[in-house]
Amino acid sequence: MRHAIVTAGTKGLGRKVTESLLEKGYSVTATYRNDKEKANQLAQQYESCQDRLQIVQTDVQNPDQLSLLIQHAMERYGRIDFLINNAGPYIFERKKLVDYEIEEWNQMIRGNLDAVFYLLKEVLPIMRRQHFGRIINYGFQGAADAPGWIYRSAFSAAKVGLVSLTKTIAYEEAENGITSNMICPGNIMGKMKEATISESRESFDENTPIGRSGTGEDIARAILFLCEDSSDMITGSVFDITGGKDVIHRHL
Repeated sequence: MRHAIVTAGTKGLGRKVTESLLEKGYSVTATYRNDKEKANQLAQQYESCQDRLQIVQTDVQNPDQLSLLIQHAMERYGRIDFLINNAGPYIFERKKLVDYEIEEWNQMIRGNLDAVFYLLKEVLPIMRRQHFGRIINYGFQGAADAPGWIYRSAFSAAKVGLVSLTKTIAYEEAENGITSNMICPGNIMGKMKEATISESRESFDENTPIGRSGTGEDIARAILFLCEDSSDMITGSVFDITGGKDVIHRHL
């Protein structure tokens, strides 16, 4: 049975990914940082899958906790096939680079870039032994082109760095049966993060060219596809999943 780690996999976009993996028959180790209530809700919802679901409290900015996460996954399931790096801090306040506190900058880099490095250091040797692995990172619209994003300097810098890391791992690990890709969600807000596509079609979204809001299911569908055994030809790729909506220029 394939096993997945989904960071921040108990709520928001990550929850929909966890749900989709479980419904596909995979086992999942999902992490949460602080929201234990949401973690418990997920566990209760999938009580019938308790042998295939493990929930671990983890701060992805803490390398020691990331090491413990890998230990928990290996002790219970003995393998790691998919690493879904869904977690990543984000500062919602709109402010320019000069107004960022040093700790805010560090938080963006640690949570969105360094955390992936630490996890890869632990997970890649496991995937090499299996001669199979799927790495999926998260970016933002157009990240592959290193665009400027006003008011999001620290976050965007970390994610653009992650694009290069994603592609480098794709080259380095291809011979080991490991793929590495990035998906870039659009502006998926509020309850739509855990919504289905059919739910989004119930109301028209004039701000998205396709006419409906993006959802957690849209992201999960893309991730499931990239995780398939037969998706091995797809590696080093970056996918925008935005419905045609321009996310990074909406404040200009």
